Amino acid sequence: MQEVNPKETTRAYAFEMWMKAPMPMLTFFKTLDVTHLVKISRKKSLKFNMLMCYCIGQAASSIKEFYMLPVKDKLMRYESIAVNTIVANSMGEVSSCDVQFSQELDKFNNDYLRLTKQVADTCTDHDLSEESMVIGTSALAHYEIDGAVGMYSGIFNNPFIIWGKYKRNWFKTTLTLSFQFHHTQMDGAHAAHFLDNLQKAINAL
Repeated sequence: MQEVNPKETTRAYAFEMWMKAPMPMLTFFKTLDVTHLVKISRKKSLKFNMLMCYCIGQAASSIKEFYMLPVKDKLMRYESIAVNTIVANSMGEVSSCDVQFSQELDKFNNDYLRLTKQVADTCTDHDLSEESMVIGTSALAHYEIDGAVGMYSGIFNNPFIIWGKYKRNWFKTTLTLSFQFHHTQMDGAHAAHFLDNLQKAINAL
């Protein structure tokens, strides 16, 4: 990552307005059609959570705002994106695992399986925050929730996505998620564009 002068970026006004705001985070909720993703997961024996993380990376990778992030009182630019997942570890607790996004699904899947197993076995987080802009995720796959508003600690400004159990209807399977982001990093239109991209990435997989 590299520090940039906010005044030389498209986020200049947002940096001035929101960096010192007591609550600079926004949360959007969206219900996605994941029928296609569920079918691929079953047909190809691929983890649904991995496919969601891949589509999140795919949707974010074409939006330039995802490559910048406010860190402490600075604006940092990154060359790559990673997607974080929470892993149940061998101690019965949870650990954090960052997976570098790759456009190649096979590579992303292999990295996801290898790293999540490593983190689960060792109970040691795999952290890429120094080299990639990390999108956080938390999947509460056994529980039916309509979304969640994440806690703002003032330390981590990364975008964060939470979802629960997907819901089956007669002809469609849907998943409601929440997307929290720092207003300095992006505006509402960027976030909405990302969520539209996510649905398109799911449909096109």
